Order: sequence, then C-alpha cells, then structure tokens
Amino acid sequence: MAEQKHEYSSAWLNSLMAILPFLAWLPRVNNQTLRADIFAGITGAVIVLPQGVAFAFIAGLPPQYGLYTAMITPVIAALFGSSRHLISGPTTAISIVVFSTISGHAQPGTPEFVSLALTLTFLAGVYQFAFGLARLGVLVNFVSHTVIIGFTAGAAILIATSQMKNILGLDIPKGESFLHTWVDIWNQLNDTNLVVLGIAALTLLIALLVKKFASGWPNLLIAMIVGSGFAWLLNDGSVGIDLVGKIPGNLPPFSKPDLSLTSIREIAPDAFAIALLGLIEAVSISRAIASKSHQRIDGNQEFIGQGLSNIVGSFFSSYAGSGSFTRSGINYDAGAITPLSAIFSALFLAMIVLLISPLTAYLPIAAMGGIIMMVAYNLIDRNQIKHVVESDASEAVIMAATFLATLFLELEFAIYLGVILSLVIFLGRTSAPVIAVLAPDIDTRYNRAMLTDVESKPLDECPHLKILRIDMSVYFGSINYIQSKFFKVSEKEGRKHIVVMSDGINFIDLAGAEMLCEEADRLEEEGGGLYFAGLKPAVYESFGETHSIKHIGNNHFFDDKPMVFKTLHRLLRKQGKCEDCKFRVFGECRADDQITN
Repeated sequence: MAEQKHEYSSAWLNSLMAILPFLAWLPRVNNQTLRADIFAGITGAVIVLPQGVAFAFIAGLPPQYGLYTAMITPVIAALFGSSRHLISGPTTAISIVVFSTISGHAQPGTPEFVSLALTLTFLAGVYQFAFGLARLGVLVNFVSHTVIIGFTAGAAILIATSQMKNILGLDIPKGESFLHTWVDIWNQLNDTNLVVLGIAALTLLIALLVKKFASGWPNLLIAMIVGSGFAWLLNDGSVGIDLVGKIPGNLPPFSKPDLSLTSIREIAPDAFAIALLGLIEAVSISRAIASKSHQRIDGNQEFIGQGLSNIVGSFFSSYAGSGSFTRSGINYDAGAITPLSAIFSALFLAMIVLLISPLTAYLPIAAMGGIIMMVAYNLIDRNQIKHVVESDASEAVIMAATFLATLFLELEFAIYLGVILSLVIFLGRTSAPVIAVLAPDIDTRYNRAMLTDVESKPLDECPHLKILRIDMSVYFGSINYIQSKFFKVSEKEGRKHIVVMSDGINFIDLAGAEMLCEEADRLEEEGGGLYFAGLKPAVYESFGETHSIKHIGNNHFFDDKPMVFKTLHRLLRKQGKCEDCKFRVFGECRADDQITN
C-alpha cells in the first residue's frame, strides 16, 4: 500500500513538473547559485539596455517597447522553458520581420502599428504554444543551419539599409523596398548631414574599439554614452540632430492586442513565419549553449516557454521575442547557474529604466543608428559563410538563395523558402539512399568469409545472386531509386535472386513496404526472389504490421546472415545453376568441389 502511494505521489509530482517546469530547478537554488545568478543578471541588464532600444527602432516601435519586451519575455520563458541559460527578449531578426510585416498595414510608430504588433505577438505565441502541446519540437530539425546563416546575413543588410537615413541625415520614406531605399540614398547623397554622419561614425568606432580592446566591458552602452555626449557638444539647434526623446520611466503597462477577426485574418500568416523563426532561434541557441553546459534541452518545453512568453508579453506592451544568442552566451559566460539569472536581468533592467529614463531625452537618433549598424555587423557570420562556400556547393546555393530572397522578397516568404529548401535538401539526400554491392571476401587473418563492398576491393560475384546493402530508409521518397536498382540487377544483369543486407535500414513506411512486395512478386515470377537478412527488430515489427512479411513469405527473412547464403546455395544448386559456375565465391560452393573431388 505504501509503495502504491509512493508511486502515485511520484507520478503526480512528475505531472506537476511537466506543467510547471520551474519546480524542477527551484529546489537547487542556494546562496551560491543566487550570487552567481544575481551577478549574471546585472551583466545582462546592462547589455540589454542599449539593445532593447535599438531593436525597438528596427521594429518600427517606440523605444520603450524594446525594453518592455526585455522585462517580460525572459521571465516567462525562464519559468516555463527547459534551458538554464537561455535569455529571451527582443532580437534583431524578429524585429526586422515585425517591421516588414506591420509596415504594410500601418505607419510605423503609430498607435495602430503598435496594436497590430501586439496582435502579431499574441498569434505567434499561440502558434508556438500549440506546437509545444502537439509535441512538434522536432520541426526545427528540418531547417538547415545554412538557411539561418543566409537569412540572418540578409536581415543584417536590411537593418543596415534601414539605418542609412539616420546615419546620413536624409529624408527617406519608411517602408520602401531594399532597392528603392538605395535609389533614394544615391539621389540624396549630396544632402548628407556631415555632423549627423560624424556622430554615427564615432559611436560605431567606439563600439568596435571597446569590443576589441576591452571585451569584458559593455561596448554598446559605452558607445551610446560617448555618441550622446558628442552630439550634446555639437547640438546648437542649427545642425539638425534629432533626438530619441524621453522614454517613459515606468514598468510595462497593461495592453490589449487587437483580436478582431479582420486583424487576425490579416496577420495570422505572418505570425506563423515569426513563430517559426522564433522557435528556430530559441531552440538552436539553447542547444548550442547546452553543448557547453552538458544540459539536456527539451524542444517541446522550449516551444511552450516561448509561446507563453509571447502570449503573456502581448498583454504587457511587449512585442515578439525569442532567444538571444549574444545575451544567452554572456549569461553563461558570466557564471549563471539557474534560470533565475534571466529573471534577475529583467528586474535589474526595470530598476535601471526607472532611474535613468530622463537621460534618454538626450540620446541622438544618429548614435542609435551607429549602435544598430554594430548589431547588423555582428549578425553576419563571415566564418560560417566562408565554411559553407568552401565545403558544399549545394548548401552554398541554398544559402545564397535565402540571402537574396531576404533582400528582394517579403521577409516571411524568405523564411518559408528557407524551410522549403531545407526539406528539399532532406528529401533529396534521403531519396537516393546508399546501395552498396557486396561480395564474399576470404579474410585470411580470421580465416572466414566476409562481405566487402566491391567498389573498395575487386571481388568475384555470384552470377545468379546479387547482394545489396541499403543504408537509410525505405520510404515514399526513395522507392523509385531503390526499385530502379532492383530492375537493373534483375533485367540488365540477369540476376533474379537479390539479397538485401538490411541492418542499415532504419525505417520502412507503407509505400516502401508495398514496393518491396511488388518487387518480390516480380522476381518470383521470373524464377528468383527477394530476401532480407538482419532487419532490425523495430523495423521488422513495423514491416510486419503492413502484412508485407506474410505477403513476401516468412522464409525470405533471416536473422542469421550466413543462413541466407546456405539456403540460397541449396536453392540454386537444386535449379541446376551451380554446375557450370566457375566463380565458386561462397564457402558452400568450395565445399561442393571438395566433395566432388
């Protein structure tokens, strides 16, 4: 009775932890972890302050919305996600997609734009939460890392392009395409405000120098302070230095997304793209850091955490967020131990905003442009791009296609294109499985026959029997390729008996099972047969559920690989095909010769 009660209690606790995952790590919090997490939280708050403002500018939102997102999103994601070190919040890629999506429906910076951005955030969160409940965490595995490299590089160019008007002091309409923006820049180049350009250039230079020579310091924050000070010295009211203005010094206010059917119909397709991009970012970053911390990441739980963070955030003036590689990496390097570091980061950021909000009135937009240019520069992973170009031509083409689609097409379409290309790569590679031709090889070291790939060593083959090894899966995408190989063996080479060494087959779907049954029937009609040796138990079981084993015949399946050749040798000898054979490749053939002699 006590044992049953313990089992019931354990099952109840596991169910509760699945709903409230923070219960799993809260008991491990102690004075040591608190100190480490508080220090990491302070570091994260200082880092996210300039980033939050910059990302809000990229998204076309008032600057305080980037800070609100950095206060709400990381708390919910930390409580309901699975990573101990992931820091969620505003990100560059999602910010540019938010701007691209909503600017087609409303003027950036207006209340209508903000309302639609919150609606977009809510819907993206609903998608993400639903994916997590449906256990679809494996979806992100189908998006190639090459696609992400191409997309982020394209997004970096778009971000830099969007800031050129702020850096050069030009009057360029918002929401123009990539090409139109550069045409306007070229036509107005003579009107460049050199003072504004100097402020932006100095801010960018300081950010680069601090990063290079004092990597532990908050380079963006220092650059922003220096750029603002320089602008204050130069601003006499006649040089056209625009300022950001005072950011409200308050905590994230309650907000209400526009959940009318009209708005939902307009935004829902774009929200799906943002949901997918956010999940890819969050899970990829979580796994990258987990490889260092030796933590196991639950992709489905991350989906739920990201979804809840966006759903809750949309009601507290936060726009769509995801995991940040920069802030998450710094969080890990700063010694964070539990997800409390993300919560502390949000709390310290709130305290900083309450204290320094009046100072933002002196922040020049040109300095923000320089900061954002630094962010864009960091987005382009030059080493990875070089590695892809040098390593794989097909991956390089896909990366280039995603990059160009990001620049010249709708951003959400570029994401879909990347996903489609990733699936095409996967299907293309698995639709042509490796089919090796094997033959007996007398290994004198062990004095026994082994099967060796004939491409690696020239060996004689039985003229009536073909031995093939199929690696990967037999499924709807690969059946045509496999069937063509069987046809070539039986019709062009005249070998009607085919043995499939099956230990490399991981999966056989219904279409693959039907194809194998068709080939078995065809070969049997021609006086041969299709045989399988060494099927994995799980594959054998799923294969049997399609009734294919019964159709082909249980006597065509062998667990013991040598037994298949003994059986076929007897069959071929009975058919009179061994009498004039001069190859004698099997041990059974040579044993017959000894008996005859």
